[in-house]
Amino acid sequence: MIKAVLFDLDGTLLNTLDDLADSMNASLKRFGYPQHPVEAYKYFVGDGIMNLVSRALPNRHRDATTINRIALVEREEYARNWSNKTRPYDGISDLLSALQNLGIATCVLSNKPDDFTQTIVKKFLSEWRFAVVRGASKNNPIKPDPSGAIQIALTIGFSPAEFLYVGDSGTDMQTARAAGMYPVGVLWGFRPKEELIAAGAKALIVKPIDLLNLISK
Repeated sequence: MIKAVLFDLDGTLLNTLDDLADSMNASLKRFGYPQHPVEAYKYFVGDGIMNLVSRALPNRHRDATTINRIALVEREEYARNWSNKTRPYDGISDLLSALQNLGIATCVLSNKPDDFTQTIVKKFLSEWRFAVVRGASKNNPIKPDPSGAIQIALTIGFSPAEFLYVGDSGTDMQTARAAGMYPVGVLWGFRPKEELIAAGAKALIVKPIDLLNLISK
């Protein structure tokens, strides 16, 4: 029986792509590096800020010193830009309200730094109660390491098998499987269904409200 849903944030609950792209492009511009179209960021984001910076940089500049320097600037830029264009996806509000009415616990696990994760959820999703909201930190390694998901299950007292894990990337599906949760891929996010299937998605949903069909099974 499903008692909880663990959501990814970027590309799942919120469309953050434009703000992430604008911030990274501004960082690249400050150092004279080439910028990228917004669509390219669908494949740059999702695995933490260091991977985002590395993927956005030219191959010959992906040394640790440069990545660390650009990452500091990227955090500054994102702190200015995170709420400019970010919005919940259509249908997310209806889904969260329905889950709340059903008494299903909801949680968020993101590879976004924890301070940004907390701020963004509070800004855009404060209408709903989340049992746990957690981003990347020293104590919470980035996905696909399953320890963050497992710790969330322990925190709220449910077995991982009682969770649906909902995300938009192969990283999310790998995390769900490693944590012993049921992996659900969303088709409105940043990555294609082929990636989700290859990474082990057991269900794919086209609209947020479709998740309720899995809850009722």
